[in-house]
Amino acid sequence: MITCIFLILLISISLTSFYPSFAAPVLEISGLDVEEVTSGLSAPTTMDFLGQNDFLVLQKNDGQVRRVVNDVLQPNPVLDLSVTSNSERGLLGIEIVHTDPPTVYLFFTESSSDGGIPLGNRIYKYTWDAPNSQLINSVLVKDLPVLPGANHNGGILVADVNDNVFAIIGDLNRDGILQNFPTENPDDTSVIIPVDPTGPYVAMGIRNSFGLSFDPVTWNLWDTENGHRTNDEINLISQNFNSGWQTIMGPFNGAFPDVNIPGHGIYSYSEPEFTWLDTICPTAIAFVQSIPLSILGDYALVGDCNNGQLYRFPLNPTRTAFDFSDFASLQDLIADDNTERDLLRIGIGFGRITDIKVGPDGLLYIVSIADGAIYRIFPVDTDGDGIPDVNDPNTEITTDTVAVDTTFGGDLTVDGATFTIPPGITVEFDFVNNKILIKNPGGKILIQFDGKIT
Repeated sequence: MITCIFLILLISISLTSFYPSFAAPVLEISGLDVEEVTSGLSAPTTMDFLGQNDFLVLQKNDGQVRRVVNDVLQPNPVLDLSVTSNSERGLLGIEIVHTDPPTVYLFFTESSSDGGIPLGNRIYKYTWDAPNSQLINSVLVKDLPVLPGANHNGGILVADVNDNVFAIIGDLNRDGILQNFPTENPDDTSVIIPVDPTGPYVAMGIRNSFGLSFDPVTWNLWDTENGHRTNDEINLISQNFNSGWQTIMGPFNGAFPDVNIPGHGIYSYSEPEFTWLDTICPTAIAFVQSIPLSILGDYALVGDCNNGQLYRFPLNPTRTAFDFSDFASLQDLIADDNTERDLLRIGIGFGRITDIKVGPDGLLYIVSIADGAIYRIFPVDTDGDGIPDVNDPNTEITTDTVAVDTTFGGDLTVDGATFTIPPGITVEFDFVNNKILIKNPGGKILIQFDGKIT
């Protein structure tokens, strides 16, 4: 059992015994700040939004689904499940699909009673009963293995642009064809798997993961993966992707044989997009596309468990790899030590991060399993009038300085120079950092102007 797993998941014994004391979170990026949304949660793992200022959060060890409305933790759970919670088992993943009424998917280690013998790592879907604030009409959609375990259960759920739901599960300490051994039949371990609707594996060869996310610009799928004492990874997931475990963790730099999975197809290895030589236990990965946090729009955000830190990875123009042109020591795509690791750090003091979500308000929410809390990242209010700069009506934009019609095309005048804006091009005003961004229909920045917007 590696260090990061030991620290994450022995919470059922004693938080104070295994968690060092952390200071309050601090952001190391101008224009943004962080605040506590709610606390008093018991070992929270993941969260998802029902609506504006309304979300559900999971408690790993007692199987309770809690609701937070207008930053207030509601007194009663909306659902209380019987779970086995030793090691990395428990109530692990949530994805809300906004049907009418919403459908809520949960991934948990089911038991006949709390702390009892595990029956399976199971994914159920529920209907959200808003008038009674509860989850009803449970339907089992996927029964995944649970033994031998007890770690490497994965548990993260995500939905794509068409609301198809996917899950990730680790190796459960098995040695089979899905772990790149030429033995056994596929057994639904070490994979990213469609759960509703079902389908062939998206990926195999995954040791374990606490992070899975679609980029809302490209709808490419990314994960974080936890190495064995070294070589944690970030991966861009293509269909029929082989992450390489147990043959390799971290860069391979050689020929890796394709694997034919009976009933699923040929799976091909691809190098990680980034590797930490010293394990940090990366967890959630997220992508922000919102006006309030537009300064984060061209990055992947990753949290870790070992240090309670938040990292920002610059994406290349096609959002298919990282662009480390500003970081000479990272151009080998490896953080060789803590100094290189922290070149990408933008936040500290988050306890131990287990989830990162973008809310309907466009702000960033971070779950801390160690702090029993959820934090929110928001744009600062530089003039002190109580209104974030990006929403402040007192911010001056004079039409004689900036005149743009993005429907029919138009001109943008900056410092006396006039630029013609073709139809379909987006002009964004970033009042936090005083930038004007000209983007193509795919979201790529074509031109960036820096300076005071007046």
